[in-house]
Amino acid sequence: MANLRDLRRRIKATKNMQQITKAMKAVAAAKMRKAQDAVTLARPYSKRIKGVLGRVAVASGGVNHPLLAVREPKKAAFIVMTSDRGLCGGFNSNLIRRATQEIKTAKAEYELVAVGRKGRDFFRHRGLNVGKEYIGVGGDVKYTTARDIASYVIDKYTSEEYDEVYLIYSQFVNVLVQRPVMVKILPAEPPTEGAVAEGKEGPDKVPYIFEPSAEAVLTELLPKYIENAIYQGLLEINAGFYSAQMTAMENATKNASEMIDKLTMTMNRARQAQITTEISEIVGGAAALE
Repeated sequence: MANLRDLRRRIKATKNMQQITKAMKAVAAAKMRKAQDAVTLARPYSKRIKGVLGRVAVASGGVNHPLLAVREPKKAAFIVMTSDRGLCGGFNSNLIRRATQEIKTAKAEYELVAVGRKGRDFFRHRGLNVGKEYIGVGGDVKYTTARDIASYVIDKYTSEEYDEVYLIYSQFVNVLVQRPVMVKILPAEPPTEGAVAEGKEGPDKVPYIFEPSAEAVLTELLPKYIENAIYQGLLEINAGFYSAQMTAMENATKNASEMIDKLTMTMNRARQAQITTEISEIVGGAAALE
């Protein structure tokens, strides 16, 4: 059995750790609410731009555009989004596991665009092909970051260095659930649900007049669509990370309380045993003097 000094030292260290986890939980909760509001506000715009792109693509009558070009997949790019920091349970490991599975099943060569330090470090340590990295983008997500990432993959795609581009991120469902998903962003595949009906003959048909041309409209709209998809992924990752960290710190605080209770009980038993031993020695010494 450990001595009383060691037990007191362990209890003190555990209490200090518990104070840290409580503080981290409070900080994560505050940031999570802000990140969750950002995701909620951005989703309607993301849904709307997809709908507009689908209607324009149908009405344009199959206009050719470099970002719509479908080629034989010889080299694919995976934009893998993780957090820069840990202490968030299995949040990053679930994302990395999903990305690793997709890489293994890829039929073409691949290159990784690592967004977040945790994913970058994992892929580098295992010798995977990381072509570009973006570190320190969490916390305060900016649209300029999404624009930079989109510009990089669009240039690579139009120059035919990439034939397909996939986005892997964690979709924020609620505080307890973050679901890793993969979305194909290049070649751009505009949604046709609801837009096809507008392209048919009938009273609901909506005529479109493109000015200056359908090609010019798509040239402006398609990059915005890709930028928005990446920006939405960044927001989802940010909200998911703080939710996972808040949950992990709450569990750590509870575990620390249980550990303190167990150590306290062990210390009381050790102290009781020590007192009993001392009493026995005193009684034994008194009996020997008689």
